[in-house]
Amino acid sequence: MASDLSSLLNSSRALNSHLTRPDLPSVNLSLDQIEAQSRRLVSRQPGASNDTDRANYLLAQAHVDASALASSIAHLNTSTTFSPLQPLQDTDVAGYLRHAHEQNLISTIEEGRKETQEDFYRLLEERSRRDWEAKKRRVFEELGGRVYNDNKLSAEMKKSFYSKGNLSASILLLHSNTTPSLTLQMQSKMMAYDRVIGELNSARLNGVSYPVVHSLMQAASSLNVDASSAQMVQNFHILSKITAEPPALPPVEHAGAHILNAPLFERKYAKVYLGDPESREAISLRNQITKGAREALEDQYWDIVERTVTARPLEARLGGDPSVANKVRAFLLVRYYKNGQWEDRIELVAGQPLWARLFCLVRSGHAQEALDEALRYQQAIEHREASFVNHFQSWIGSPDRRLPKPHRDHLQSVYNAHMLHSATADPFKLALYKLMGRLEPSRRSVPNVTTTTEDWLWFQLSMVDENEEGGLRGLAEVLLSYGERHFNGSANQKGSKKGVWAGVLLICGQFERAVASLWEHQETEIEAVHLAIGLAYHGLLRVPSRAETSDMNPLTLSPINPPALSLSTLIWRYVRQFVKMDAKEALQYVYCVCLTADQSGGVGKENLESAWELVRRILVLAHSGPVWEDLVGGFRPDGTRFSGVVEQGAALLHLQNNAQYREHILIRTAKNSEENDRIPEAIKLYNLAGDYSTVTACLAQALGNTLAALSGEGEKSREIERTAMEILKHYERNNRAVGKDRDAAIRLLRVREAMDAKSAGRADVALEVMESTGLIPLEGDVAKITRKAEEFKDLHDALQRNLQTYLPLTMDALAALHQAIKSSAVSDVTRDMTLTSLRKKSRSLIIFAGILKYRMSPDIYSYLARLDVEIAL
Repeated sequence: MASDLSSLLNSSRALNSHLTRPDLPSVNLSLDQIEAQSRRLVSRQPGASNDTDRANYLLAQAHVDASALASSIAHLNTSTTFSPLQPLQDTDVAGYLRHAHEQNLISTIEEGRKETQEDFYRLLEERSRRDWEAKKRRVFEELGGRVYNDNKLSAEMKKSFYSKGNLSASILLLHSNTTPSLTLQMQSKMMAYDRVIGELNSARLNGVSYPVVHSLMQAASSLNVDASSAQMVQNFHILSKITAEPPALPPVEHAGAHILNAPLFERKYAKVYLGDPESREAISLRNQITKGAREALEDQYWDIVERTVTARPLEARLGGDPSVANKVRAFLLVRYYKNGQWEDRIELVAGQPLWARLFCLVRSGHAQEALDEALRYQQAIEHREASFVNHFQSWIGSPDRRLPKPHRDHLQSVYNAHMLHSATADPFKLALYKLMGRLEPSRRSVPNVTTTTEDWLWFQLSMVDENEEGGLRGLAEVLLSYGERHFNGSANQKGSKKGVWAGVLLICGQFERAVASLWEHQETEIEAVHLAIGLAYHGLLRVPSRAETSDMNPLTLSPINPPALSLSTLIWRYVRQFVKMDAKEALQYVYCVCLTADQSGGVGKENLESAWELVRRILVLAHSGPVWEDLVGGFRPDGTRFSGVVEQGAALLHLQNNAQYREHILIRTAKNSEENDRIPEAIKLYNLAGDYSTVTACLAQALGNTLAALSGEGEKSREIERTAMEILKHYERNNRAVGKDRDAAIRLLRVREAMDAKSAGRADVALEVMESTGLIPLEGDVAKITRKAEEFKDLHDALQRNLQTYLPLTMDALAALHQAIKSSAVSDVTRDMTLTSLRKKSRSLIIFAGILKYRMSPDIYSYLARLDVEIAL
C-alpha cells in the first residue's frame, strides 16, 4: 500500500514538472506552518497594528474592554450551548424532561420570532404595494383626463346617442376615446346600474321607499354570469337580508303599491348605527345583522341543494315528492351515499342518516321542517340520545336560538361524555349539539361539516351571542385577523374570486371595510360605489369628518373611532369618467352623497357641502350649449324662466328654498366659472341667480376684454357678444340693472357693431354707429371737446381701456369715406360739403386724442395724426 502511495505521489509531482522553474526553491510546508507564516506576514503590514490600536483606543473611551471581550470570545465553547449545565444521569428522567421542555421553549420562541419577522416584512411589502398602487391610481386619475373626440364617430351615431340622453349612450361614446382601463365589461356594469340610481332619486323626491338593494341585485344578475358577478349578487342578497328590505315587484300595474304604503326605509338605521354601540338598540341591530346574514347563507345553501338534486337526478332519486324534507334526503344521497353505503361516521337512526338530515334542514333555513322530522323519529332519537328532541324543540322555538343555562349545561355534559373525544361520533350530531348549547365557541369548525367558506361562516353566525365572546364584534375581530388572503386568495392565485372578502365583511357588520375592499380592485370598483349607496340609503354607512378624510384612500381607520368611508370621494372618482359627456347622470350620483347629511358632530353638514362642491364642479366641467342649460335652466325667447335638472333636484341637495339654491349653487358656480375663464356660463348663472348688477358688470368686463384683444378670440368672443345682446335686450325691456355697467356694455356692443361694419366695407355705417355711442365729440366745438375729455375719467374702466380701439376705428371710417368721396362722381358742391364735414370731424377727433394722448401709445397717436393730415389735404 505504501509503495502504491509513494508512486502516486511521484506521478502527481511529475504532472507539473515542466512548469517548475529551476531557479526557484520548492516549498514543503504543512498547513499549520503556512497559516503561521501568513499571520506573520499580515502582522508586518504597515498600519495594521495602528488600526487595531486606534480601534481599541476608541472602544476604551466608550468603556468597552476590547481585549477582555476578545479573550472571552476566543475561549467560548459553543459545543455546550444546548447541553444541560450539570451532567444528567441516565436515570434522571425528571431532569431530562425539564431540559427537553426548556429546549422546546427556546426553539418555539425562535420559530415564533422568525415567523413574526417574516409576517412583518410580508405585511410591510403588501402595505407598501397597496399604498403605491393607490398613489399611482390617484396620479393617473388627476393626469389621465378623458377627452371626447368628435372625429371618431359619425354624425348619425352621435345624433342617435345624444337623443337617448342617458348614461348608456355616454358609455358607448366613452368606449371610443377612453383609456384601456375602461373595459367592455365595466361599461356593461355601468349601464346596468345607472337606471337604479335614477329611480332611487325619483323615489326620494316623491318621498316614498325604494328597494334599492333588490334593484342593485337584479342589475348584477343581468350581467354575464361568472364568479365575480355571482358573488356580487350574493353580497347584495346578504345586504337585503340584513336591512330587511322588501323585495322589488315586477313592473306591472300597481306593482309598487305596497312600497308606497310601506314605511320609509331611507336612513332607517342611521340613528342606531351611528349612535352608542353599547345601547340596547345597537345590540338589537347587531342581532338583526347576524340573523339576516345567516338567512342569506341559508338561502344560498338551499339553492345549492336544489341545483344539486336537479343536476344529478339518478343519484338523487327524488321521485314525485317535492317537499323540503324529501329534497334534503335526495341531496344527502348525492353527497354522502357512495357505492351502496353511507360514508364513514354517518350514523343511521331508524335506517336513516337522521343527524345529517336534521342539520341540513337547519342549515338551509327550514327549522320547522327539521323539528317535524325530529318529532317523527322521536322514539328512535330518544333511544340514542335522551332528551335531545325536547332540547331541539326549545331551541327551534326560541326567537334568538338560545337555550336556558340548565339546558346548555346538560348538553355540555352529554357532549363531553359521548362525543368530544369519540373518533366515531357523527359530525352532524356533534354540530347540532354545539349549535344548541353554543359549546366550545373558540373551536370554530366541525370536521366534515364546515367544509366550505359559506358553511364555516354560517356556523360562526349561528354561534354568535351578544352576551358572550364579544358577540358580532368579537367575530369581526377574528375574521379581520384572518385577512383577505385567507378568503379571496392571492391576487395572482389561479381561481381567486373577487368579492368574497367583501361578503365576509358584510356578514360581520364591517360595512365600510366591505366597500373599501371592493374599491381596491379595479374589477369591482363599480360594485363598490353602488354598494356604498345602498348602505348609505339604509343608514348603515359612517362617513369621516373633513379633517380625517384622505385623498388617497376613502377608508379612514382610527384606533379610537369605528371605520368610516368618504362617500363623496368614492362617488367623485367614479363619475369623473363620464361627467363631461353625461353630466345629468353624474348629478344623480352626487345626489346620493347627501344621504349622509344627517350624521351628527358636524360631519353631515360637511358632507352636504362636499355634495354642493361636486355639483359646482360638474357644472363647470360640463359642456356649454343646450345640454348645459338643461342642467342649470335658462330663459325662453319670451323672457320666461325654466328650471334645470339641478334645481329640480334641489330637495335632494337639502336646499330648502330658492335663496339657498342661488347662494350655494348658482352664484358660487358662476364665480368658479369666472375663475376658469368660462365667462358666458358665469354670466348666465349670475343672470339665473337674479344678480343683475353682477351680470352687467361681467358683461362690461368681458366685452371690454374681447375688444382690447385686437385679434379677438373667435367663437368665444362671439358667444359672449350673443349672450350680452340677449341679456341686455331683456334688461332694457324690464328696466333692470340700470347704471354705469349696463351703459358701458351697450356702448361696447355698439363699438363691436361698428367694427363689423367697417370689416364689411361699410364705413358710413361704422361712422354712424360710433357717433351714436357719444364716446367721441365730432362737432368741432373745442369747449365740448375739452369737456368730453374731462368726463373721460368718469367712464367705465372697460371703455377707458378700449380708447385705443375705437379712436383708430373712427378715424379709419373717416379716411375711408374721404377716399370714397374724392373718387366718386358726385357734384362738386356735394363733394366739397362732405369733405368739409369729414375734415371737421377728423380735426375734432385729433384734438380729443391730443388731450388724452397720455392714455394711448405714441404709435396710435402718430397713426391718427397721419390719417388726419391725409383727410385735410
